[in-house]
Amino acid sequence: MDKIDRRILEILQKDARISIVELAERVGLSATPCRNRVAKLEQTGVIARYGAVVSPEKAGYPITAFVSVELERQEAQSLALFERRVAEFEEVVQGFLMTGSQDFLLRVVVEDLPAFERFLQDKLTTVPGIRSVRSRFALRQFVWRSRLPAAD
Repeated sequence: MDKIDRRILEILQKDARISIVELAERVGLSATPCRNRVAKLEQTGVIARYGAVVSPEKAGYPITAFVSVELERQEAQSLALFERRVAEFEEVVQGFLMTGSQDFLLRVVVEDLPAFERFLQDKLTTVPGIRSVRSRFALRQFVWRSRLPAAD
């Protein structure tokens, strides 16, 4: 990736709906070479997907919980099973395999506290191999970015 590719990514992360013509103008290319660069970024997986940024609160999901999960066993089969099962739960909007004492960190969004309790009891704790679950609730979000830091 060169400087122009990085500039294309910077602009697309701020506005993925920008036209190729406008994008090309902003990075100093004509439309066809710009379109080719975007296509290459897509084909190589640098651009993984496009989507809308939705406000959880305005969409009816004002509760955000961060759930740490420790498994009984940290072997590959147990980790893979947990990941497959949790990926099916719509309430989990992000999931990370972690280092340290907790194996996974999940970001969970729900409508209210009873919905979170149902999520824990009816979904998460039914996954085999869980040793412990710890939940923390976000009071408010003060930073959120869907973009990566700009490269120098």
